Amino acid sequence: MSNSSPRASAVAAIAARKTEYASVNFVEETPETVFGSNTFSLAVMKAMLKPETFAAVESTIHEGERLPLGVADDVAEAMKNWAVSRGATHYAHVFYPLTGATAEKHDSFYDPSEDGGAAISKFRGKTLIQGEPDASSFPSGGLRATHSARGYTAWDATSPAYIVESANGITLCIPTSFVSWTGEALDTKTPLLKSRQALDKQAQRILKLFGHKEIAQVHATAGPEQEYFLIDKIFFYARPDLLSAGRTLFGAPPPKGQEFEDHYFGLIPDRVMAFMFEVDRELFKLGIPAKTRHNEVAPGQFEIAPLFESANLAADHQQTTMAVLKKTADKHGLACLLHEKPFAGVNGSGKHVNWSLGNSTQGNLLDPGETPHENAQFLVFAGAVLRAVHKFSALLRASVATAGNDHRLGANEAPPAIVSIYLGDQLADVFEQIRAGGATTSKQRGTLKIGVDILPELPKDAGDRNRTSSFAFNGNRFEFRAVGANQSVAAPITVLNTILAESLDYLAGRLEGATDLNRAIQEVLKEIVDKHGQIIFGGDGYSEAWHAEAADRGLPNLKTTADALPALITPEVVDLFEKYGVLTEAELKGRYLVQCDQYVKHLNVEAKLVEEIAQTKIFPVAAAYASSLAEGESRLNVVGVASGRVTLEKVASLVAQLEGDLSALYEAHKAAMEVEDWTFKVLPAMAKVRVTVDELEGLLPDDLWPLPTYQEMLFIK
Repeated sequence: MSNSSPRASAVAAIAARKTEYASVNFVEETPETVFGSNTFSLAVMKAMLKPETFAAVESTIHEGERLPLGVADDVAEAMKNWAVSRGATHYAHVFYPLTGATAEKHDSFYDPSEDGGAAISKFRGKTLIQGEPDASSFPSGGLRATHSARGYTAWDATSPAYIVESANGITLCIPTSFVSWTGEALDTKTPLLKSRQALDKQAQRILKLFGHKEIAQVHATAGPEQEYFLIDKIFFYARPDLLSAGRTLFGAPPPKGQEFEDHYFGLIPDRVMAFMFEVDRELFKLGIPAKTRHNEVAPGQFEIAPLFESANLAADHQQTTMAVLKKTADKHGLACLLHEKPFAGVNGSGKHVNWSLGNSTQGNLLDPGETPHENAQFLVFAGAVLRAVHKFSALLRASVATAGNDHRLGANEAPPAIVSIYLGDQLADVFEQIRAGGATTSKQRGTLKIGVDILPELPKDAGDRNRTSSFAFNGNRFEFRAVGANQSVAAPITVLNTILAESLDYLAGRLEGATDLNRAIQEVLKEIVDKHGQIIFGGDGYSEAWHAEAADRGLPNLKTTADALPALITPEVVDLFEKYGVLTEAELKGRYLVQCDQYVKHLNVEAKLVEEIAQTKIFPVAAAYASSLAEGESRLNVVGVASGRVTLEKVASLVAQLEGDLSALYEAHKAAMEVEDWTFKVLPAMAKVRVTVDELEGLLPDDLWPLPTYQEMLFIK
């Protein structure tokens, strides 16, 4: 490779980098002392607030009681004092608009004093509770016009305030909802909180049927696993497609990919380990319970997973985790890629949302116990989930529909677009018994004898796991595996909470007033299995046979975002969200339009990048190489040597093909109007350009190729 090649310079710069890892010392600064140190936690509030004030805050957090304004004044003063004592000069209402990103509006704690100096301003409850960012510049799907700018942020007391440290200062961050002046939700948090209320109300009805007198607030819990890629920042900046689209729009498969399966759970490289330790420390400071870290399947791919939390808090923490991953990667000379499919031909990245529900008095309501066939309360909740997911499977698919996720779903590393439920051998058997007339037994855990004397006998679960299922039961929770790596988990959790509330409402209506509760439960569970049991599938979700079988079962297979998004505005879905006060018809239509618009904008950026990169970087070097081959062959022919003709014909043919492919893409791009045009015309035209370019990559001399290759990006750290 020529020393003048930009790619060669990039590789040389990475190879010559002196590795100096920042020290993360968990001996002098233990995780116990670090954890939550940057959060205005309950422990901090208990120490700083009057007992009656603290009791009111606890009631808001744990029981959903509204916080009186006078109490808010006391909390605001304590929050300000705590933040200023930590060095904060500003506060920010943090919210989550329909962009899927995190937004912040910063204000200073300081105002000019009468003598011309600076004095700390009062931070009252009103300031804490309500902020006013501009609402016209965020996507709203027509809910807000450009001239209608007023919007409000409303403090969410259930998600702790925290401080963010930057190189030059500290900011107090206050999690909030974001609504328009006319009251519509313009964010992902507001409907999530409303769905939590709806779920609590219906779950409590079921629990009362089982004789419970003291019932704490029921809420969903979640633990979102986050997959991501790390590549050297030098390579990242040398790839315009990664920089602007988040994924590579060109790139031939490397000689070695993931076929050896040696990266999964392999030894973590020192540079990546240093990054991971710093990520853990920063997350610990913010009270985010990071638990697991490891190499994922694809080269350069990794995963981090937290412990379970209240779903609303888990959603906030997940947004923060993505920001910490990116910020910390940058400090280590790396780029963190959160696109669902940044590299073709290797695994993409998902966000597996482990979801359950429970409370402090009855515990986890999806825990089957040792004999689930006898656990009627569990079976009612599990049956409600079964009914909900089948009835609203298209809505659940729509909740994870994005341009990036379309590349990942069904690509042998993620579940297919068909939503099905894997119950596991034990629970599937119990429901099959219910279908047959009544469950009387449960498959029990066994013991696994490995056959090596020095190794212990292992307790064996009553059933296996299924990684091809989109919605799998894993012991005391369901794992929704179809969420994309770059998505907020708030939308799919909102859908899960709301559809479960609807099912619990239906079951409560059937069971309340029954003279024989046990018999009524058996009847309604059998009805659910008979009517909705086709959603249960324990086989290979990747197989073609399953696709045919799913069609026979009547399960939708919404392969693209264009196919999936209309489910958001069906009459059944509108009725669902309006009935439980989660979203109005106008808010749903707004979200539908926003997601359509975001989809089109993503593909428009990608199409422009394909055109620009192919035209300005690939075509010139390919055409020049074809010309040099022609000259070389002509000179060889003069001296009687016949050589180079085959390569010349291949390259010349591909150069001509590239011109034609680009022309077809330009036409499809220019004519695209509807969402379907982008899906079924622009995307295929982009794919044709890619095929031609990737073939050229395998023919052109290495020192001429202008883009960092897959081999370099995935394997050089």
